[in-house]
Amino acid sequence: MDIAPTTPAHRRLATLARQRFVDGMCASLPALDKQIHDFLTDLMGHTGTQREMQQRRDAWLGHQAHHKTWVERLGRAWRESLVQRPVSTPASLRSSEGIGALELVGDDVLENKIIASRIALTVTEHVAAPFDAARQRTQHLEARELIGSDILRPETLCLHLVEQWLEAGLEREHLQLVLDPLQRGLAALMLSQYQALVKFYDDQGVVVQEDLRARVRRAASAPATGSPAAPATGQAGLASQALQQSRAQWAQQQTQFMHTRQAPTAFMSGPGGMASPLVRARQRAQGMMVQLRRLLTQPSTGYDMVQAPPATAALAHALSAQRVQADSYYSGMATLVQDYSPQLVMQVASEVRERSAEFKKKAGTASEKAIIEVVALMFQSILSEERIPPSVRVWFARLQVPVLRVALAEPEFFNNLSHPARQLIDRMGACVLGFDASAISGSALEAEIRRIVQVIEQYPETGQRVFQLVHDEFEKFLAKYLTEKQGTARIVSVAQQVEQRETLAIQYTIELRSMLKDMPVRDEIREFLFKTWAEVLAMSAVRGGPQHADTVAYKRAAADLVWAASAKPNRADRAQVIQQLPALLQSLRQGLVLIGVTGAQQDAQIKVLTSTLADAFLSKTAEIPKAHIDAMARRLANLEDYIGDEAQGDLLLSADNIEMLLGIDASAIHVIADNGAPVQDDMVAWAQQLLLGTWFTLDHNGASMPVQYVWHSQRKQLHLFAATDGSSYLVQLKRLAAYLQAGLLTAQEEESLTLRATRDALTKLDANPERLLG
Repeated sequence: MDIAPTTPAHRRLATLARQRFVDGMCASLPALDKQIHDFLTDLMGHTGTQREMQQRRDAWLGHQAHHKTWVERLGRAWRESLVQRPVSTPASLRSSEGIGALELVGDDVLENKIIASRIALTVTEHVAAPFDAARQRTQHLEARELIGSDILRPETLCLHLVEQWLEAGLEREHLQLVLDPLQRGLAALMLSQYQALVKFYDDQGVVVQEDLRARVRRAASAPATGSPAAPATGQAGLASQALQQSRAQWAQQQTQFMHTRQAPTAFMSGPGGMASPLVRARQRAQGMMVQLRRLLTQPSTGYDMVQAPPATAALAHALSAQRVQADSYYSGMATLVQDYSPQLVMQVASEVRERSAEFKKKAGTASEKAIIEVVALMFQSILSEERIPPSVRVWFARLQVPVLRVALAEPEFFNNLSHPARQLIDRMGACVLGFDASAISGSALEAEIRRIVQVIEQYPETGQRVFQLVHDEFEKFLAKYLTEKQGTARIVSVAQQVEQRETLAIQYTIELRSMLKDMPVRDEIREFLFKTWAEVLAMSAVRGGPQHADTVAYKRAAADLVWAASAKPNRADRAQVIQQLPALLQSLRQGLVLIGVTGAQQDAQIKVLTSTLADAFLSKTAEIPKAHIDAMARRLANLEDYIGDEAQGDLLLSADNIEMLLGIDASAIHVIADNGAPVQDDMVAWAQQLLLGTWFTLDHNGASMPVQYVWHSQRKQLHLFAATDGSSYLVQLKRLAAYLQAGLLTAQEEESLTLRATRDALTKLDANPERLLG
């Protein structure tokens, strides 16, 4: 039966429910910790770059040392939150909780909240139904909403988890490494505890009749704060004059730009004296930003591009009220089946316009009105971009208020193309332009965009710091998301191994040359070690690791070969050679097989070596002191300690090379290897600056197709593009630059999303200058 709320017995029941919930969470912590341990242990067995393997080893060792402390501290923090929970919180504080308090927090605290929010949003998707049921029953008993720091809230649990992870001595980057298994395990744990909590309430007779009609009414109502404002005309003449002056200055700048294009500077121009496409695009973008800045700093607007004044009180209040209203509106929408149709986008665009009109009513200065109008026009342009799936455009619309806050407080937004808010929207937009609505709906990419927008909405007062943090997180997400398909992941793994093998081969050759520089070693042995055995060492190190038993044996074989090829004037040395020779030759043959040298080719190489060894046996070669050989063996055993991270030389890449080196079928990989075609240095620099997720049109062997840039190797010598038909193209750096130079690889979007939106806004203001201050 339904229980009447607000009695002491009901509050005690809610307290008992929280206690049971926390006890259940704490009791399951060791199992969650074991999942993390098993994940790190399994990860240790996977091959990767030297840096990745070192990070995994550090994470495993750190977890081994501090995991018990973490479990104990986290359990204690959860339990202490029960005691510290205030009995009641005024509604005014609840509505502003988490906003004003952010003004004085440090970067570490903010990063903790960002990570915790990311975990909480992922977990909430799995526990939404039982959590909502538990929340409603608890609120029914206490006759009030859960405060933001209530231990029943997923975000509170996750924030304690993150904070205690760091307090226990574990690293933040290692937390990022185990984020996926941690989120899965935590979601399963919280799901079971919320379900148990709901069952406990049901057993106690706590029943809540949910008013679904109220939710429908909230979802159907627009989050606008008022009706569209009537256009003001009082300052239209000044605005028009500002636009006319701006156009004249823009024309003058364009003339200067055309002269600049011909400047034969090394930075801007190629051999023909023309600026590269990359430089020209940057010049056009900077020119547009100059036009925008001049517009905003005209006397009629008076925007201070150095130190923006704080927003006037009425506008600041309106922005804060909009955030609270938007939270309520979208919380109601989240409980319904979301139909991201073009009609919904049109409705949202209308709401964006109404919202901007209301903000302009509250604006106290001309500069505030101008900024509101420019930002509004930019978002109207973004929402009208039909190539962006409707679901993503709806989430972009929710960024208008946070971006407006940043634009009002930070003049850098209108002065810097690399502002984090611009970069984030550009990157998300560029990645979804190649998808239709059915492909993006329900995908991990859409979920990540949703999470990012929600995080930004949660912390709107922190300015560009939050935009920068979530932008960095989005880049990390892209690096994983774009290569997670089985076929693409396999190609990436192969390409990584190819680059790693080529890098190690070059570095091993350099070190071998250095070691043998002052030793009297025959040319046949030198050539074999430099050109062949360095390849064997590199291949073995890639496949098994630099300290694998086979790799260590091959390193020892190199030292034994040098010693065996030196003169043997005494009987004891000759006897030792005779004893060791069969094992040495067997190791040499095994190494040659590893790099695909077999049959007659292998026999020919072994014959050259045995002839040299025979001459050494008869003392026809120079003698090398045993101490030198021992020193060489010691250096070879720990060769990786002496080589640097920078590789030299170019890769030798082909489909046949991949098959031979790594033993896989490369028929699914279209390899576009370097062919010696001349290419300009600025084109190579351009190729190295391409952004993951960007869509291009590739013209290869007469066929033209859309491709997405999904991966580059650590040295950026290899680049992978994925086509919509499932095929993949692995391109070497200089060949990629040659394709860019020849126009065989062209970006589908010459301008970024926010830059195009800025241009559209300026075009509209040019045609209708009165709206700037109206």
